[in-house]
Amino acid sequence: PISDLGNVQSPDGVEGIGRVHSAVKGLLGKHKLLIALGGDNSITYSVASGLWPDLSNVGLITFDAHHDLRDGHSNGSPVWELIQAGLPGKNIVQIGIADFSNSPQYAERARELGITVIHRSELRGASLEQVWKRAVEIAGSRIHVDFDMDICDRSVVPACPAAAPGGISADEIRQFAFLAGASKEVVSVDITEIDAAKDSSDERTIRLAALVVLEVTAGLSTRI
Repeated sequence: PISDLGNVQSPDGVEGIGRVHSAVKGLLGKHKLLIALGGDNSITYSVASGLWPDLSNVGLITFDAHHDLRDGHSNGSPVWELIQAGLPGKNIVQIGIADFSNSPQYAERARELGITVIHRSELRGASLEQVWKRAVEIAGSRIHVDFDMDICDRSVVPACPAAAPGGISADEIRQFAFLAGASKEVVSVDITEIDAAKDSSDERTIRLAALVVLEVTAGLSTRI
């Protein structure tokens, strides 16, 4: 059965991170899969670090236009914060990184850390199943997946402030969501970077995020 575990009030800042940690502690012993809904991308750090105090044997797959390797604590820093907390760079795969959306210093930081980067351009014409299989092989047997919705083309996610023209399609992110749900290695997922107040009148961003949730759960139902 699917359970709604409620909301975390004011999840930002040091105190907010503590509230997220308290909310997710021990959940993996009770549930096959956790889906966390944002909010901005900073919850990727608080959720993953709350689920695993020891990150040394954890993998991370991000679907994101950006590296999120900034210093500090913000929606642009969760991957860097997880690395600082002990997540090995070699266990990280970043899918959909966009050209013209990242500074050279963060691309260089990703290389230095041993992060596997699959650029947006590499997805064109590629088998999404093969891309996903490669990502899982690198990330390992306990994986958190970050669906930052600004990976998508801006036309389908107008409520994602950092989305740009040329991102992946709604159908592509739905396919990846199903694959994530179907993979036994994936034990937690987050869906982030949506400002619902900026959505279009037809609520296409929110609808797509809801479909990502449904695709993940549909994939989960196929696990043996």
